[in-house]
Amino acid sequence: MINEEMESIDTELAAQIRQDIIMGAFKEGERLSEARLCEIYEVSRTPIRLALRLLERERIIRRGEGRGYVVFSPTVDEILQAVQVRGHLESLAARLMAQSETRAQHLPHMARAIETISKVLKAGKLDDAAKREAQAANKVFHSTILAACGNDYVGFTCDQISHLPMLAAGSMVFDRSITDSSNSMERGLFRLHLGNAQHQVIYEAIEKGDQVRAEGMMREHSHTMVDYIRTFERKDDSLTVADLIAYSGAEPMVMGE
Repeated sequence: MINEEMESIDTELAAQIRQDIIMGAFKEGERLSEARLCEIYEVSRTPIRLALRLLERERIIRRGEGRGYVVFSPTVDEILQAVQVRGHLESLAARLMAQSETRAQHLPHMARAIETISKVLKAGKLDDAAKREAQAANKVFHSTILAACGNDYVGFTCDQISHLPMLAAGSMVFDRSITDSSNSMERGLFRLHLGNAQHQVIYEAIEKGDQVRAEGMMREHSHTMVDYIRTFERKDDSLTVADLIAYSGAEPMVMGE
C-alpha cells in the first residue's frame, strides 16, 4: 500500500513538472536541482528524485554536467513528428486487429464509442460537456484497437510518447473559437462527423477482416488531426506548444486533484 501511494505521488508530481515544462514555466536548457524543485512543489527529495527519473526516460529533461538535470522541452515540430509516429502505430494496430481471430469480442466497445459520438452530433452543440463526452468515447475507440491488436509493443510504444500534447490515446482537436460563432460550431461538428464516419469505416473493415482497408483508413484518420491544426494555426508560423495543448482541449492539472 505504501509503495502504491508513493508511486501515485511520483506519477502525479512528474505530470505536474512535465506540464510546467511544456507550458514554459521552465525554459529550454534551464538547470533543475532537486533542492529547488522540493521548494517549488513543497515535497521531499524522494518523490522529486523519482519523478525526475520518470521525466528523464521521457526525454523531457536530461542529466546536466555535474549534479542536477537540464530542461529539454519539446518543440512544435517534434510533437507533430510524434503525432505521425503514433498514426503509423495505430494504422498497424488496426491492420493487426482486423486479422485477429478474437476481434469480435472487442467490437462492441468500438460500436458503443461510435454511438456515443453520434448522440453528441445529434444534439448539435459542442460545449465543454459535449467535447468531454466525445473525447472519452474517442479514447475508448482508439484504446480498444491498441489493446486488441495482439502486439503489446504497439501499445507500449504509444505509451512512451503519450505524455506529449495531442499524443494521449484518442486525443481530439477542436478549433479554439468553436463557441464564438455559429460558423465555428458548424465547422467543429463537421469535423467530428467526419472523424466518426471514419470510425465507422474502420469498424466495418475490422469486422470483415479487411486488413488493407482498416490500415488505410486509420492512417487517413490519424492525419486529420494534424491537418486540422494546420488549417487553423496562425499564418505567421508562430504556433506554439501551448497552442497545441489548447487545441487538444487539455486542461491544466493541479497537484492533489
